[in-house]
Amino acid sequence: MAFNTLGLSEKVLAAVEAAGYKEPTAIQSGAIPQVLERRDILGIAQTGTGKTASFTLPMLTLLEKGRARARMPRTLILEPTRELAAQVEENFAKYGTNHKLNVALLIGGVSFSDQDKKLDRGTDVLIATPGRLLDHFERGKLLLQGVEILVIDEADRMLDMGFIPDIERICKLIPFTRQTLFFSATMPPEIQRLTETFLQNPARIEVAPTSSTAENVAQFLKAAESKDYEKRAALRELLEGAEDLKNAIVFCNRKRDVTTLYRSLERHEYNVGALHGDMDQRTRMMMLDNFRKGTIKLLVASDVAARGLDIPEVSHVFNFDVPSNAEDYVHRIGRTGRAGRKGTAFTLVTGEDQKYLDAIQTLIKKDIDWLGDAIDFEAAAQERKARRKAGKPSRNARSSNDNEAAEQPKPSNRRRSQSKPREVVEEQMEELPEMLNPTPVSNLPQRQTGKRSRNDKLEPAFGAGVHIPAFLLREPRPKKAS
Repeated sequence: MAFNTLGLSEKVLAAVEAAGYKEPTAIQSGAIPQVLERRDILGIAQTGTGKTASFTLPMLTLLEKGRARARMPRTLILEPTRELAAQVEENFAKYGTNHKLNVALLIGGVSFSDQDKKLDRGTDVLIATPGRLLDHFERGKLLLQGVEILVIDEADRMLDMGFIPDIERICKLIPFTRQTLFFSATMPPEIQRLTETFLQNPARIEVAPTSSTAENVAQFLKAAESKDYEKRAALRELLEGAEDLKNAIVFCNRKRDVTTLYRSLERHEYNVGALHGDMDQRTRMMMLDNFRKGTIKLLVASDVAARGLDIPEVSHVFNFDVPSNAEDYVHRIGRTGRAGRKGTAFTLVTGEDQKYLDAIQTLIKKDIDWLGDAIDFEAAAQERKARRKAGKPSRNARSSNDNEAAEQPKPSNRRRSQSKPREVVEEQMEELPEMLNPTPVSNLPQRQTGKRSRNDKLEPAFGAGVHIPAFLLREPRPKKAS
């Protein structure tokens, strides 16, 4: 099947041809004709299958008729992350070269005033993350009554990030007569409920189940110690031994581990960048752009980069941590082996990762090969149990310790005075002003506000606010004649 058989306009076909694409992917050939017929779509497809173009191309064709009004976008595309939203904007720029459409991007990390100007000008395509969209709506800068097409992309990722209540609210603000295009890699119960609530007789297009991994990605497991510095050494060993490593994404489960691993690799003189959700938008986009251009060879990332980002020609993926969610494993290694290319994925496994590894192999319905010796998980569990017992005293030992503690005399509640003798303190008081401040006290500025206390004459030497015992402020007693 070719693109010219799907019903796309001449302007869109010319842009697709200029981009170098000849044949549509399975999700594109299934979804594009249905979108052009104004049907609701439920698209279930593995990452890297061309989902973005499956709604971008038909939307461009449908938007050739009509005109945008100020603050009333004609179409709305919701994305879970800023990076995905920016990527969709790039797709509209690439395929919409022959169209004069206004495209606005509403994401965090960018000033409201710049985004308000775009909305005031009139927007044909509005691409947004849910939180920033609702911020504009609540400020009265955005009206949603004119939305004709709503796209909810990466819905399962929206669920993971807690955006489902925002999605439900947004759907109720948009006209009921809209066309809804709903895309997700998986269909958990909450997502299924959402589709039944907001889709009307949708055309279901399911391409590759999320439990399948690309056949052209070689997958390997590597045993590693659980201590962080030993895991980092194991990762460097993998990086040095990897064949044909052009560039790679290294995934961590936690954002703080991304920063730690990034700094470690940088100290070992690797060409490395970092990407996680706490970074500001400008830095995140700069890191992604440098990685795409090849300026950065390694990108250490959290799962914010695992789904949907179109980073072509990634040769390797390294899982520094085994993902706690089995589906995240599929999305992570889906960053390599895209568009029919070959890829390689390595996962570092410790003795504590058996549960997560079993879940992954159950999901993908195959065992992953070990690089070197496999971990004896049963022995590792026994070793952990022995360590816990060694670190915790027995019940009898604890009772004995308690009895010994009971026999010890209790310390008195009365505080012992550790003050120095008066003569020593007075002697030190006489010496310190000369050591700390040789300037005569009379020449130093005094406090200008409030009533002067008798401490003021000592404050220039010792600093304002220092408590000076009252007995030191009295005139010394005259010494008795011997």
